[in-house]
Amino acid sequence: MRRIRARRRIVAAAAGVTTLANVALISPVLSGSAVAAPVHAAQGVTVVPATAGQQSKSASQSLLTTGQCQAKWQISCYTPNQLRQAYDLNPLYRAGVTGKGRTIVIVDSFGSPTIQHDLDVYSARFGMKSTHVDVVKWGNVPSFDPANPAHVGWAGESTLDVEMAHAVAPDAHIVLVESGADQDGNGATGLREMMDAEKSLIDRGVGDVISQSFGATENTFPGFRSGDFSSIENLRYAFKDAAEHKVTVLAASGDSGATNTTANGDAHYPYKVDAWPSSDPLAVSVGGTRLHLDAKGDRLAPDSVFNDEGAGGGGPSHVFARPSYQSGVKQVVGDHRGTPDVSMSAAMKGGAWVYSSYNPKRVGWDVYVGTSEASPLFAGIVALADQVAGHRLGDIHQALYTLSAQPSRNPSTGIVDVKDGTNNSYAGVAGYTAVKGYDMATGVGTIDAARFVPALAKAG
Repeated sequence: MRRIRARRRIVAAAAGVTTLANVALISPVLSGSAVAAPVHAAQGVTVVPATAGQQSKSASQSLLTTGQCQAKWQISCYTPNQLRQAYDLNPLYRAGVTGKGRTIVIVDSFGSPTIQHDLDVYSARFGMKSTHVDVVKWGNVPSFDPANPAHVGWAGESTLDVEMAHAVAPDAHIVLVESGADQDGNGATGLREMMDAEKSLIDRGVGDVISQSFGATENTFPGFRSGDFSSIENLRYAFKDAAEHKVTVLAASGDSGATNTTANGDAHYPYKVDAWPSSDPLAVSVGGTRLHLDAKGDRLAPDSVFNDEGAGGGGPSHVFARPSYQSGVKQVVGDHRGTPDVSMSAAMKGGAWVYSSYNPKRVGWDVYVGTSEASPLFAGIVALADQVAGHRLGDIHQALYTLSAQPSRNPSTGIVDVKDGTNNSYAGVAGYTAVKGYDMATGVGTIDAARFVPALAKAG
């Protein structure tokens, strides 16, 4: 089956970096040397980890400043402290809102054998206390093999997800679900195994918010061309269970740009239709923005749409009708579910530093990008809001769109409009333009956490 393009890991390490020309999109699915194999999902659908792709040849224990990254690689590299400043998180921390008592569940294939060690190093480097990561192995999870590109790609994904969630909600408990999907290329595993794992944790009361950085385009599911969407509908049981148990479900929107063309595809991005689970009405679709920050994390310019060596996913679903919470934006989304709902940092020209040691030949710091960064960042935001509310907020869609619809985008809601850029794809597919109000480039926009977290807690 066809694959969606990965929401990918990029680019740079602190030393021995190849030129940015080597980050070019080399294949329809992944780019660069650290290519992750797809996860074969239920009924033959193929899923890829949302971060895989290009890395530098070597990593280093030292980090470059934002200015040094710009001079050396023509990109900005951001620390968690810069992200915290950018999203106005520090006032919340000073008030004791740190995610304490809340649990973030992250679901990935294979996982990383060094996840706790790497989070400890990451935290210490930036003056944060670490947190314990509970690892739940689901299915027949193979032993990690650094020579296996699938294992390496998913280990990078797992590391990014955990470190970004922790950066925002430092006292939240983290559960990393390591699925055994793709260990034998069996098409009967994959998405169904991930959904089984999620439902099991939900039923046991584990987790307040679930972050997912994987997906498969809707039209790769059996029956799509004939209008039979049962293969997707039959995978939604975990999300329905989450709604019943007031668990918030998030999904990265993708890095392939606009998804508004037909299923004929193109040379670089086959099958430009929306991706599931991002398109699911029960999942909050998290798109991508580009931050423009100085060394302290203060904005030099307003956020723009992620559109550099990839672009934030967004567009109408071909499977799901417009949900009631999008009635107020029906003039934008039409009769179908539109994505994304909200957006966070994801651009290559504003990537996040991540530490890893799962590959003994590559120990140190790399810069990661993509909506796989955005989804766990927003998972941290939800965990903070859960703490303020004193309970799980569950499906936050209605609250999100209600806050967004307040007159003149009331600043007290903490929703920050994004009005610059498009999510046109590199294949020349016309995307959507970020405009005032909701759009299918960044959703309702991005957030100012100091205002958004209490507003969401109250609205939820």
